[in-house]
Amino acid sequence: MQNLIRILFVLQFFIVSCSCSSTNDTPEEPIVVKPLTDTEILDLAQKDAFKYFWNYAETNSKLARERYHVDETFVDVNLVTTGGSGFGLMTILVGIERGFVTRSEAVARLNTSLTFLENADRFHGAWSHWINGTNGNVVPFGTDDDGGDIVETSFLCQGLLCIREYFKNGTPEEQALALKADVLWKGVEWSWYTKGENAMYWHWSPNYEWLKNFKLEGYNECLITYIMGASSPTHPIPNEAYHQAWARNGSIVHPGLKYNIPVVFNYNGATGNVGPMFWAHYSYLGLDPRGLTDQYANYWELTQNHAKIMHAYCVANPVGWTGYSDECWGLTASYSRNNNGSVGYTDHKPGNDRGVISPTAALSSFPYTPQESMKALRYFYESADWKDKLIGVAGPYDAFSPHHNWVTKRYLAIDQGTIVPMIENYRTGFLWNLFMQAPEVKTGLQNLGFSSSQHGF
Repeated sequence: MQNLIRILFVLQFFIVSCSCSSTNDTPEEPIVVKPLTDTEILDLAQKDAFKYFWNYAETNSKLARERYHVDETFVDVNLVTTGGSGFGLMTILVGIERGFVTRSEAVARLNTSLTFLENADRFHGAWSHWINGTNGNVVPFGTDDDGGDIVETSFLCQGLLCIREYFKNGTPEEQALALKADVLWKGVEWSWYTKGENAMYWHWSPNYEWLKNFKLEGYNECLITYIMGASSPTHPIPNEAYHQAWARNGSIVHPGLKYNIPVVFNYNGATGNVGPMFWAHYSYLGLDPRGLTDQYANYWELTQNHAKIMHAYCVANPVGWTGYSDECWGLTASYSRNNNGSVGYTDHKPGNDRGVISPTAALSSFPYTPQESMKALRYFYESADWKDKLIGVAGPYDAFSPHHNWVTKRYLAIDQGTIVPMIENYRTGFLWNLFMQAPEVKTGLQNLGFSSSQHGF
């Protein structure tokens, strides 16, 4: 009993002491939260977007899920995207370099993914746009699109080549992974997708054959498809396919200006303006535009001008949307807001501006517009109006509209997938250097008439 009384006395004394100290006339110092440095906020953005491909990967294949919806029950949990998975492979390599995961953890994960790809459906070596993550079977992207998608395959192979180059001189387990990646990309029959012409065609189906008949011509996201096809040591495309179809015998070049900035190329469907921002991202996760030229363009000027024009457009804001600014900018293909308030999807661009900002557009443009992209990054993460609504479990959500006070709590692999690689290319050139050191890439580029002052050819 005496011990209990002693304990109660001590507690009472402690409580009285605390209450007395709280009446001190000296005001408490306010808690000051220092803003993140540029390095810290870049680290945070990369670590967040990395989670999409690590924490939210498809559970069996460990490849990228097509989409992830945070705010609703979603059924497509096993729907794998081929192109987004290629971006995910490159994202994981950055994750190793940044210490987000260990090298051994990544090797195990990547080995699972590449083994899955070995056994998945292929169509003259190409994978389909969508794959069932539980069994590797094709999931039709549309009624007549149930076969090979050579464009999505080229995005995937860009990642496979980076894996090969990264691990080729590593441990025996890493070298085996590098060999697996090498065999996979060399198994693609790029030449099949020319139909025997001086051109490439997007789709082939065993059921519908060439019914879609989508020729890859003129400037869009498909430059890397021609580069990979020309670089293949096993099934190369003819060099003239690039010049006659892609470059349209030279008519791909455009002399016009937007906001007093040369547009350089005639963007498909843009009538003298620029296309959605992802056209300057997908092909350039590995392909280094710095110092890259051919007879048609300086590709650093092309990609940098694309981002500068997009930024200038959002600042000018000719439609008059609320919220567009020097900090809040970027139009690309993403989820969108329909007129009735429902969620849709479209390729946002100056000619198709719905008042919707896609964070990946500015964040993946860091190499081209570092100051403008840093302002956007800080706006997304630090602005009082948006940071709590826009940042989710894997970084910024896919799209939002300041004008409509609207956010979609959804992610898409192809949008999250360019953020980590392109920020890393801005910071270190890591993936650009890996991809461009592949001897096949150098040969393929040279065969097409490219030179690179950055990489010595």
